[in-house]
Amino acid sequence: MTLAPTAVESVDTETAEAPAPPKRRKKLMPKTVIGRTLLAIVATGFALLFAYPFLWLVSASFKPRGEVFDNQLIPKTFSPQNYSEVWDQLPLMHWLFNSIGIALLAATAVAVASSIVAFGFAYFRFPGRGLLFGVVLATMMLPAAVTMIPVYLIWKETGLVGTWVPLWGANLFGSAFYIFLQRQFFMGLPRELFEAARLDGASYWGMFWRIAMPLSVPSFIIVFLFEFQASWNNLQGSLIYLNSGSPEEFTAPLGIAYAMTKYSPTNGGEGDYQYVMVAALLVTVPMLILFAFGQRYFIQGIATTGNKG
Repeated sequence: MTLAPTAVESVDTETAEAPAPPKRRKKLMPKTVIGRTLLAIVATGFALLFAYPFLWLVSASFKPRGEVFDNQLIPKTFSPQNYSEVWDQLPLMHWLFNSIGIALLAATAVAVASSIVAFGFAYFRFPGRGLLFGVVLATMMLPAAVTMIPVYLIWKETGLVGTWVPLWGANLFGSAFYIFLQRQFFMGLPRELFEAARLDGASYWGMFWRIAMPLSVPSFIIVFLFEFQASWNNLQGSLIYLNSGSPEEFTAPLGIAYAMTKYSPTNGGEGDYQYVMVAALLVTVPMLILFAFGQRYFIQGIATTGNKG
């Protein structure tokens, strides 16, 4: 005859099977008032240290010609007319338009191309996949100076030197670093989603555009932001491929370098560097706006890219 379990045994069984409560993370904040005060002072000091160059730039943009380099954050003489005069002194609008257009093309091309290649490395299983992926990563170790002349000769043969194409065309083939970044994110996605889609008749392109891409929006935005910033600050590429044209065809970094030379007293200029400061500040604003809107995706993408399912 089988005996029913007693009340004590039932309670022990339920207690043993109950999941353990999650452990609370220990806070890293100091517990004492003195510790919190010291931490606030140190954090404020580092914040001011990193913000000082930008504050100096803002201050210099409001100074007249003779006070630009006096190293004071509060100008002795405010010259807000610098912001209206800079448009007559420099083709700043053309520089901003060129930089925005090239950066959008470069960031979009490399983000889409790298995502496609990364999805192939993450999803498909084929002989030599690891070796091929290692070769892709090995290209990151190749200095850009080694390929600078061969790449220039290629673009010269195509007749595209002096146009935007050399500054973004190579991004159509992806980037090793961004391929690695996207691959790590794709490998964190449940493979069952793609297998279920295959059973429903979805093609490989359908799985990529309808499943992988919507789920990888944070990492896609990370790649887009990184490449947009890299293209926006690309002075070397502009010097090589756009320097032979008129100043209106320059990008923002090349235009600012041109302005520094134009106003230099050694080149016959009068030292009107206040216009250079205004131009540099206005060129910085788009990147600040871009990162302000993409900050949430930036943090989310960095936090989840390293996960692997």
